[in-house]
Amino acid sequence: MTKTEHHVLGLSGGKDSTALAVYLQLHKKIPNMTYFFCDTGEELPETYEYLNKIKARLGVEIHYLAAERGFQHWLDVYNGYLPSPQARWCTKQMKIIPLERFIQDKFGEDTVYSYIGIRADENREGYLSKKPNIIPVFPFRDDGITKEGVIQILEDSGIGMPKYYEWRSRSGCYFCFYQRKYEWVKLAERHPDLFEKAKQFEKEHSDGRMYSWSDGETLDELLARKDEIIASHDKALERQKKKKPNQALVHALEDVLDEEDDELPCLACHI
Repeated sequence: MTKTEHHVLGLSGGKDSTALAVYLQLHKKIPNMTYFFCDTGEELPETYEYLNKIKARLGVEIHYLAAERGFQHWLDVYNGYLPSPQARWCTKQMKIIPLERFIQDKFGEDTVYSYIGIRADENREGYLSKKPNIIPVFPFRDDGITKEGVIQILEDSGIGMPKYYEWRSRSGCYFCFYQRKYEWVKLAERHPDLFEKAKQFEKEHSDGRMYSWSDGETLDELLARKDEIIASHDKALERQKKKKPNQALVHALEDVLDEEDDELPCLACHI
């Protein structure tokens, strides 16, 4: 019996995967595309708002995929050890496993083409499944589309950028360990309740250990340096404005934040 071919696109609530959904719908016209979002239950409100906007503009259904258990359960399983760039168990347990289970349940062993929004100006691969029937496809890379092209696609579509791009340049959980210190400060301002939840996750554990989300300091310690962090960020933003005087503020912010670190985020979360 011949296996059927299927097409899936993972939306992260970020600009690249959203632009790819628009691009594929307008230019590739791939039939029967299945859209999904790996929902950790620890997302920003702006992310859900943006997904609703995508659904309304493109007229598509998005499958929300959840892990069998929530973040607190997995934190307990890993003995309170917070996820980090060196131990990205959150991506595995709350993104990859739910996705592969969804594909298995929905498509079985059929061939599934997974469309990934990595641009032509990026040197990275994204999440590549070890399942032989899941085949990655990189339309932006293949067609030479860079960040400028992605932004243009979103502007032309009327979807625009997510609201969190006013203070943050990546999608993902509100407590993502890839956040820069400025983004933690802005989280405390924009969503103080979520900042407090993140603080609770890093509290001292029963055996006396204490982990922190941000490199080398707790969130309380980081917030105590709020003025210093904002002042440093503002100076960098001014330098960026002088370098590119006609650049929109949201794009200047992204460039400044990208310069503050050189670590690539989990691509199952941040495309």
